[in-house]
Amino acid sequence: MPTLKELVTRKEPLTGGHRACAGCGAPIIVKQVLMASKDPVVVVSATGCLEVVTTIFPYTAWKVPFLHNAFENSAATCSGIEAAYKSLKRQGKVKTDHINFVAFGGDGGTYDIGFQSLSGAMERGHDMLYVCYNNEAYMNTGIQRSSATPKGAATTTAPAGKVIPGKLQFPKNLTEIMVAHDLPYVAQSAVGFWRDLTLKAEKAFSKRGPKFLNVLQPCRLGWDYKPEDTCNLGRLAADTCVWPLYEVENGKYTLTYTPKTKKPVVEFLKVQGRFRHLFKPGNEAIIESIQKEVDRRWEVLQKKCG
Repeated sequence: MPTLKELVTRKEPLTGGHRACAGCGAPIIVKQVLMASKDPVVVVSATGCLEVVTTIFPYTAWKVPFLHNAFENSAATCSGIEAAYKSLKRQGKVKTDHINFVAFGGDGGTYDIGFQSLSGAMERGHDMLYVCYNNEAYMNTGIQRSSATPKGAATTTAPAGKVIPGKLQFPKNLTEIMVAHDLPYVAQSAVGFWRDLTLKAEKAFSKRGPKFLNVLQPCRLGWDYKPEDTCNLGRLAADTCVWPLYEVENGKYTLTYTPKTKKPVVEFLKVQGRFRHLFKPGNEAIIESIQKEVDRRWEVLQKKCG
């Protein structure tokens, strides 16, 4: 496990001065994941917030080899680069002993549009790490709902009003879908837990084959909160068990964070503007249903973790 002193001595993969929003969690995720790699890295990124704010032509914020591809095929592109590297290495044209290939995608490019390429790359067994920076909506194109968007959240395509009270469905559990692919390493983490995230990234890099990290990334714009509260919201998501921190290593489940006191879901909801409407009279049943589903998923996970 890298200590803070060790991490600060490592070369940062991303420069300051990029165009991310104040309080954006995506650059935090990128830096903490890539700095956990002791070997050289090659990064692929789907179209989305991360790509737009770091690669506006003719500039780049990346200090590592970087390839931008379409919204839907980050995993497919990364798998092709990994296959090309193996071929060149067999031919003796590449002398580097090992390279870590990392694909990044938001929840739109991972849960939805990019799911087919992600599933394919994982099933084929490519030696790569896929990282979903999950801000729970299509934030780059106007805050549209995705299958990662929580029930009750207001978005531009599931607005809170007289007809519907925000998104009607619970979010898809993509982490468990990745576990079903029988990968050597799958984990959930969140912005605000640097030690948890860097340790999980280091574990992922230590294993050969396909790996997946799902990292909750509070979005100041889409979630509607003060920029300085990003990491606090990540911690609050874990303390309410809305977003549990756990890992599945070779099929074995382990909780990596257990709240000292499990907080009610309203503590997480009330500090975000996207849930503001839920606290108006008549929406009590929605909050209650969210609490019940969070409790159910938490109990299921605890049983899996033993």
